[in-house]
Amino acid sequence: MPLVRRRYFFSGHVQGVGFRATCRHLAGGYQVLGHVRNLSDGRVELLAEGSSAEIDRLIEAIKSEMGHYIRETTVHDEPCGEPALTSFAIRL
Repeated sequence: MPLVRRRYFFSGHVQGVGFRATCRHLAGGYQVLGHVRNLSDGRVELLAEGSSAEIDRLIEAIKSEMGHYIRETTVHDEPCGEPALTSFAIRL
């Protein structure tokens, strides 16, 4: 199955509520690499690389768990591989 890389931006009340820790925890249940971090403008950025289906399942799990904090989600497709990802982590 081909890999895809997507960058998600979540806005709403997504900082200070355990959003990043929840994303990292949920990502452990999927074959997805990447990171999640807070942005200075109040949004949370999530970079995910894996099969399209695995990323979709992760995002649905995040929305199921944390959807009441999310007001808007935007996503951008990106080329895979650069920089290389080796795990799913919280970035500062």
